[in-house]
Amino acid sequence: MSRIRALELRDALLDEGSFVSWDDPPLRVAASESYRRELADAAAATGLDEAVLTGEGRVFGRRVALVACEFDFLAGSIGVAAAERIVAAVRRATAERLPLLASPSSGGTRMQEGTVAFLQMVKITAAVEVHKQAHLPYLVYLRHPTTGGVFASWGSLGHVTAAEPGAMIGFLGPRVYEHLYGEPFPAGVQTAENLQRHGVVDAVVPLDVLRATLDRTLTVVADAPGQAPSAPPAEPLPDIPAWESVEVSRRPDRPGVGALLRHGSTERVLLSGTGQGEAATTLLALARFGGQPAVVLGQQRVVGGVVGPAALREARRGMALAAGLQLPLVLVIDTAGPALSVEAEEDGLAGEIARCLADLVTLDTPTVSVLLGQGSGGPALAMVPADRVLAALHGWLAPLPPEGASAIVYRDVDHAAELAAAQGVRSVDLLANGIVDVVVPEHPDAADEPRAFIERLSATIAAELHALRSVPAEQRLTARFERYRRIGLP
Repeated sequence: MSRIRALELRDALLDEGSFVSWDDPPLRVAASESYRRELADAAAATGLDEAVLTGEGRVFGRRVALVACEFDFLAGSIGVAAAERIVAAVRRATAERLPLLASPSSGGTRMQEGTVAFLQMVKITAAVEVHKQAHLPYLVYLRHPTTGGVFASWGSLGHVTAAEPGAMIGFLGPRVYEHLYGEPFPAGVQTAENLQRHGVVDAVVPLDVLRATLDRTLTVVADAPGQAPSAPPAEPLPDIPAWESVEVSRRPDRPGVGALLRHGSTERVLLSGTGQGEAATTLLALARFGGQPAVVLGQQRVVGGVVGPAALREARRGMALAAGLQLPLVLVIDTAGPALSVEAEEDGLAGEIARCLADLVTLDTPTVSVLLGQGSGGPALAMVPADRVLAALHGWLAPLPPEGASAIVYRDVDHAAELAAAQGVRSVDLLANGIVDVVVPEHPDAADEPRAFIERLSATIAAELHALRSVPAEQRLTARFERYRRIGLP
């Protein structure tokens, strides 16, 4: 396939005429005569003086920094001069507090410079991590092809990572594999689309829509929040039997986190965990609710959708993303419970639940949990302990599904309704016990009025996010700890 040139990428992304180069003349490194000829030929062929260009420009008026490889310059390989240019650009972006877009297209280490070139990935990685530790966005667009040490360092560290359609992306170069093992590398593995299905990249984005995607992403991760939104007026809550809520929560047409994002948010950018396999039970996105930016982490309502270790690792990635970008985190709970299988046990399900719970309760950014439907077992618990907890009227929370509780207590499932009432799983019971802060009404059932319900829920989320932003971080975290310490005490 044809390759996207570095200059083509620059011109497609940035406002016309806004690019300012940050490139000094490349360092002169020790080089043989043949290597010097290769460098000269590459410069003549590309019009560039190295395999990477850096600078700043604007995306719909916002300043951003850009680092882009040029594959036609010695396969986009990184030696000492290219690495020094990248590090200087990353450090400048950090000093000037700019979002950084990195776009590798590289075969990896420059073989003409050997092990010294190989070690350059260390300083690039260090510079990128310092940028991220300053809570500045680091966004990656992988172009065809990206392999080797570049992919295994600064190409895989993005807060958000997109890739060119059809791009070959992988750690092991296929030519190396074939020479080492005497057979071609399996087809279809090192493609952008396959890596998206496995959650390695967040999205496959063509160049002609990359600018719009970048704009939506920056609206969430870099732009200031909007004005204070209005919360819906409080309503009296009906006294509904617990078992009725459990049954209503299981309606297949009940709106879930996908509906919340489609109809209740703006500037949506879906990230990994939305593809096939076990991670389909977890959805991760960037979005705004009523002008308030957030990372959204939701359990999806899918048939047979129990939560396994992989889905919980995806959840922890969402928590880390919110912390890294210092964005509020919105968690949507809607799960029939944990995966109960040999594979889940061997893959450390209990440990993943524990780590999720620990990460969330200590997260140093505002958090809002939404009990949207079913809230069964450890995977629900792992997403509850937020600064503010909202519940749909028919949302519920329990250690087990009521049928499971009945099986333990009565050795049958016939007492499920009785156990649901006795355990206080309903939203109104959770409100009375200080577990939930706000109950969002349903008239009478969210599945019967999905758009109106989503509008109420979205407006409530927006108001909570805005209010939490005014609370100092230390005060917010202290209040969170005290809240969960006191649950159940007299």
